[in-house]
Amino acid sequence: MYSNQLYKILKEKKFIISGPCVIENESMIMHLAQNIKEITQDLGFTYIFKASFDKANRTSLDSFRGPGLEEGLRILEKVKKEFNLPITTDIHESSQASALADVVDIIQIPAFLCRQTDLLIATAKTDKIVNIKKAQFLDGKDMIHPLNKVKNSGNNKIILTERGSMFGLGNLVVDFRQIIDMKEFGYPVVMDVTHSTQKPSALNGKSGGDRKYAPYMAKLANAVGVDGFFFEVHENPELALSDGPNMVYLKDFKDILKTII
Repeated sequence: MYSNQLYKILKEKKFIISGPCVIENESMIMHLAQNIKEITQDLGFTYIFKASFDKANRTSLDSFRGPGLEEGLRILEKVKKEFNLPITTDIHESSQASALADVVDIIQIPAFLCRQTDLLIATAKTDKIVNIKKAQFLDGKDMIHPLNKVKNSGNNKIILTERGSMFGLGNLVVDFRQIIDMKEFGYPVVMDVTHSTQKPSALNGKSGGDRKYAPYMAKLANAVGVDGFFFEVHENPELALSDGPNMVYLKDFKDILKTII
């Protein structure tokens, strides 16, 4: 029932999905959840906390991936209970769907996996909200097919997320026509602001990026009527264990959000 209520809210009011890229440790997660909740609450946004328990698609085998499913869900459940926040995180394998459904409110399909039929079906059958991130290699109009895999599996609580398109090698651009095209399907569309500033695999074994573009991405997405905004935020992105170059500083986050009210 809560999932249905949350989805109704997300369809009616602009919302924020935010948190660090990956769960680095419990204290860091609790600190960010508390502070981001205060910021978004003060500005009147519906807020969903996001962090990954596993970054299964890191560039290098040596890259930090996270605490894993069991410990990650324990920490996310603590955030949910202590701060009364809806939670989202990534799913990587169909076998994880049931465990995720016990804790999270929105299950996020990673962009690289958005055409994986079994993953989409397993996620749909949890009856949780399903956020499908558009692959870097797909046209927005082609997102009708992942959408229909979820819908035809009995779940109509769907969100679509734009996160940029590959432009040559190691670079992303955002074609805002993609957002307009996806909105025509009649489902909420999210702009993944910080991942859109990423430069995949550009830092000798890990992804680079440039967070200075994030506020502009947010304002441009707002101009074309996006329903929600996804920001990865960190207290000190320079020390982050994943996606540091494109995550925004916690201290700057409130001012960025003010520009899209």
